Amino acid sequence: MSDLPAGWEKRISNTHGKEYYYNTKTQESRWEMPGDTAPSTVRASHLLVKHRDSRRPSSWRENKITRSKEEALQILNGYLEDIRSGRSTFGELASQFSDCSSAKRNGDLGHFGRGQMQKPFEEASFGLSINEMSGPISTDSGVHIILRTE
Repeated sequence: MSDLPAGWEKRISNTHGKEYYYNTKTQESRWEMPGDTAPSTVRASHLLVKHRDSRRPSSWRENKITRSKEEALQILNGYLEDIRSGRSTFGELASQFSDCSSAKRNGDLGHFGRGQMQKPFEEASFGLSINEMSGPISTDSGVHIILRTE
């Protein structure tokens, strides 16, 4: 007898090689067992500033990024200050200055579940409330500001 609610089954992800849960009625899939109170997905936008030690130190804005991590953090903190003061919106800055291709969507990454993003990014995103913005988050990609939208 299964501990899963009706309509749910356990499957193995071809991409990640780990168990996930699939609802045969709604086609919803999630990493967490159904019935958990934690959301299975979040939606977030981000503003990424890469540095020379990023795993891929180039972007749509710059072919070769040479700034240090400290310089990237200074830039990111300036963006935070502009957003918090009301001088700019998150979307305006992300669309102009993010080193991620999501810039063309004002930084919107869409919905994602656990295990789909780098761990520090995932933990920050799932730890934010809806419409809450993070401080600087460092990953192998660079430094980010994250805005949880759903």
